[in-house]
Amino acid sequence: MADQERIALFIDGANLYATAKSLGFDIDYKRLLREFQSRGRFVRAFYYTALVEDQEYSSIRPLVDWLDYNGYSVVTKPTKEFVDSTGRRKVKGNMDIELAVNAMEMAPHIDHMVLFSGDGDFRSLVEAVQRRGVRVSVVSTVQTQPAMVADELRRQADEFVDLASLANRIGRDPSERPARHPDMRRAPQQQAGLVNDDFVDS
Repeated sequence: MADQERIALFIDGANLYATAKSLGFDIDYKRLLREFQSRGRFVRAFYYTALVEDQEYSSIRPLVDWLDYNGYSVVTKPTKEFVDSTGRRKVKGNMDIELAVNAMEMAPHIDHMVLFSGDGDFRSLVEAVQRRGVRVSVVSTVQTQPAMVADELRRQADEFVDLASLANRIGRDPSERPARHPDMRRAPQQQAGLVNDDFVDS
């Protein structure tokens, strides 16, 4: 019966990118989709990312467009720039609310939620979804120092999946990078910018 469970993916784009980068591999989103489509009755894959709007060329745009055409439901919003109390320019682009709203809307229609994020802010969402009878797997990693997953989120999940254990199934083969999706090679770089020291995730 487990192979008939209805599965939906919720991908915190910047968080997943940072986690994969910390483990030393790139995500192949086509392989990721195929991996989870094989695990049950696949319902939907949501991908969340903030976009820097007023740049002439956003390096994440090709990735977002590719995902949109290749089976993902992409949810974006513009980042906001502000200056903090020390005078440093910061970029803010948190997608937590959008992800939480979609997860609560989908809860009656799925049996298994797979959350690609280590953000501890999602603990209460996971608990709320579980109360509606949905099993929740959290995908992140404890292989880094410090771990990329918040302890409270890992404890709340029904199952914790270390991203490192999926690398050989959803990672991109470095030798394929020039041939496949050449415009996607640069695409996640903007996400790298979204998780640097100048990025505020709150």
